[in-house]
Amino acid sequence: MADLNPPMHESWGDELKARAAGIRLIALDVDGIMTDGRLYFSAHGDELKAFNILDGLGLKQLMKAGITVAVITGRRSPLTKKRMSDLGIPHLMQGREDKKIALQELVSEMNITPEQIAYMGDDLPDLPALQYAGLGISVPNGYWLVRQQADYCTHAHGGYGAVREACDLILWAQGQLHATLQPYLNEPS
Repeated sequence: MADLNPPMHESWGDELKARAAGIRLIALDVDGIMTDGRLYFSAHGDELKAFNILDGLGLKQLMKAGITVAVITGRRSPLTKKRMSDLGIPHLMQGREDKKIALQELVSEMNITPEQIAYMGDDLPDLPALQYAGLGISVPNGYWLVRQQADYCTHAHGGYGAVREACDLILWAQGQLHATLQPYLNEPS
């Protein structure tokens, strides 16, 4: 039988596991988290974004496991709206620089506590939300102060599977990772 623990699980200590075990909502920034943080424009001024397919499946696995997903971004982008719609993400809050207030609105709407939230961000506008959430996650290519304030910094960079790593962390801490991987293995359950 395959080892179904992510390679980085040995660096996920007891405190991190305890925080991730209680998560009911993960909220994510877009640029720098779901993308590599660079903005691409065509010669005609059209915006282009590259989303990582690994992250998309990880988010779908989280939702299938009963974790709510929200996206909170300071920018407005039809590409972001399309991608989140394709993934079936129920909460998309665009044009929100006040990410902590957006999280507080979700707490009220969902009747959860801040400790039940994971927030993933990479720059200063994310810092209040990251500090408010029970589990703050950043990426190696994020701003140094945000990385310093995060409870966990992923091994993968934003736009290169960092969201999937965070999804695996939560699923692993909640004892659900094996069940999400099993359908893809040629082994008896």
